[in-house]
Amino acid sequence: MKTATVLLTAVSALVPASAASELMSTLKRLKLDAWAAQSEAGIFDIDRYAAQAATPCVNGKAGEYACNNVDLVSFLRHQDMGSSTRRGNDIWGWTSSTGREFAAVGQTDGTAFVEVKSDGSLVYLGRLPTQTTSSSWRDMKVIGDYVYIGSEASRHGLQIFDMKKLLNLSPSSPKTFSTTSDLTAHYSGFGNSHNIVAHPETNMIYAVGSGASGCRGGLFMLNVSNPARPTSPGCLSAGGYVHDAQCVIYRGPDTRYTGREICFNFNEDTLDIVDVTSKSRPTTLSSTAYNGASYTHQGWLADEEMRFLLLDDELDEQTRTGPAANQRTTTYIVDVSNLTKPVFTGTYQSPAKAIDHNQYVKDGLSYQANYGSGLRIIDVRSLSTDPTGKGIKEVGFFDCYPEDDSVGGIAEFTGTWSVYPYFKSGYVLLNSIERGVFSLRYTGS
Repeated sequence: MKTATVLLTAVSALVPASAASELMSTLKRLKLDAWAAQSEAGIFDIDRYAAQAATPCVNGKAGEYACNNVDLVSFLRHQDMGSSTRRGNDIWGWTSSTGREFAAVGQTDGTAFVEVKSDGSLVYLGRLPTQTTSSSWRDMKVIGDYVYIGSEASRHGLQIFDMKKLLNLSPSSPKTFSTTSDLTAHYSGFGNSHNIVAHPETNMIYAVGSGASGCRGGLFMLNVSNPARPTSPGCLSAGGYVHDAQCVIYRGPDTRYTGREICFNFNEDTLDIVDVTSKSRPTTLSSTAYNGASYTHQGWLADEEMRFLLLDDELDEQTRTGPAANQRTTTYIVDVSNLTKPVFTGTYQSPAKAIDHNQYVKDGLSYQANYGSGLRIIDVRSLSTDPTGKGIKEVGFFDCYPEDDSVGGIAEFTGTWSVYPYFKSGYVLLNSIERGVFSLRYTGS
C-alpha cells in the first residue's frame, strides 16, 4: 500500500492544478514516471505474481481479487507469455473460420498470442517481437484474419500478421515469429503511432497519434483490402491530434448522413465527429467541448441506434476536474442524434475511485477497463428513456489490482489497460499492466 500512495503523490505533483487540457507529451510523462516508480519498487520483477487457478466469485472474492458477478476462469502472467519486460498494454481478439478463439496480447516488448479454449482456459502459443524497440504503448486491431499492430516505438510502423499462422501451433513449443519473414507486410509510411483504429466494413485502418508528416497526429488512413499491399488514400489533419476513434457506417437518426462513413474522434479536449466517406476530403461535422475536459481519451457508441455515445476522460479523476472531483470513475454521456450538434446530457459515476481507460459496448453492456478498479460492467440500456445517466447501473466487476483496495482505490495509472468482450463464447479477456491476461466470465443476467 505504501508503494501506491507514493506513486500517487509523485505523479499528481506533476499535474498543473488549473489544467484544462493536457497534451499527449505531458500525459506520457506522467505515466512513464509512475511506471518507473513501480519498476523501482519491484512491481514488474520476475515471479512477483503467482500463477492463478480458475476461481469462481464467491462472497465478493475470487481468490485475492474483489469481484461481483464475474468469475476468474484462467490467467497467464506476462512472463508466461514470453515477455522479458513483463508489462502489458492493449488486447484484441480473433475468431477463426471454425470458431476457435484467439487473442493478441500487447506487451511493451511485443505481442503474445493465446488461444481461448472452449472451457475458457488460456494457452500461450507464441509471440511477435516489437519491430524496433520496446515501448509502453502498443495497440492492435483485427480485420478479417489479420491483426494490425502499431506502437509508440520509433520507426515501428504497422506490423501486419496473419492470425491463421496460429492454427497449427502447439502450446508445448511456443513459436517466436520473425519480424521480417513471418509478417504478411510491414507498412513504414508512418513511424510511431499511439492507437490503431479498425473499420472492418470498409477495410480501413486508421493510425492515430502518429508522427506522420502533415497529419498533425490525426487519422492516418490505410486501405487494407489487400493486407499484403496496404495503401494510404490520405490523412485528416484538421482538428489536430486524435487519441482514439470509433468509425462506423452510419445508420443513426441523423438521416442526412445515412450510409456515410463517420468517425467519432477523441481529440484530447473535444469530441470531433468527422465524415470520412471521401478519404481525400474528410469533413468535420462538429467539434464539441465539455465541462470536466482534462484529456479526452476514448469512447464507444452505446446503442445500435447510434443515438448515444459514452466518452471517457483519462485525467479528470486525477486532477479532480469537473464532475470527477470526487475521483470516482466518470463516464460522460453524449446525445449524438444530431451529428452536427452533439449534446452532453449527463454522467455516470462508478462506485470505485479509479482512472478510466478503454470501454467497449456489447448488447447494452459497457465493458470498462478502469485502471486500478479493473473490469467494470455497466448496463446502459436505460439511456433511451433517461439520457442523464441516472438509470445506468453497475452489474458486475473484477478488480485485478488489489493493492489499492484497503484505501478504496486511487486515481493512478496502475492495473487494467484494456478489455476484449466480443467472443461468441462469452469469455471476456482483460489485460493488466503488471500481472498478465485474465479470462473472465460474466455471470449476471
